[in-house]
Amino acid sequence: MITAALLPHVNAVLNSMSVVLLLIGFILIKLGRKEAHRKFMVAAIVVSGVFLVSYLTYHFTAPVFVFPGTGWAVPAYYTLLVSHVVMAMVVVPMVTVTAWRAYHGRFDRHKAIARWTWPVWMFVTTSGVAVYAILYHVYPAPM
Repeated sequence: MITAALLPHVNAVLNSMSVVLLLIGFILIKLGRKEAHRKFMVAAIVVSGVFLVSYLTYHFTAPVFVFPGTGWAVPAYYTLLVSHVVMAMVVVPMVTVTAWRAYHGRFDRHKAIARWTWPVWMFVTTSGVAVYAILYHVYPAPM
């Protein structure tokens, strides 16, 4: 079960990298640096793709995890987790369509959906890091 012990930390690093790449990509497009923006967004897609493979590998190999928190932390954690999972399912096709439009030079349509894709993607990546921090640092499972 080495994957169950290691992959959550790998996934947190990959998600954190995605946050940074997305922020830089956003700043670059606001500065009009389209080619640099493209490179950072492609990097964000690649890192997020590696994350998805690692995440699925983890969930196919790890035991079921029960949140060890109590009181108000339980509904707060599950509210965050459910919103994260739902938005993660939504963002995959959004990123695909957004990237497809840019790749094919449909920048008017790319920009129209990117206005929605970017904040959803940022929520998914940052909430993923938050879920990790809660599970492994705030409420770590007893050894």
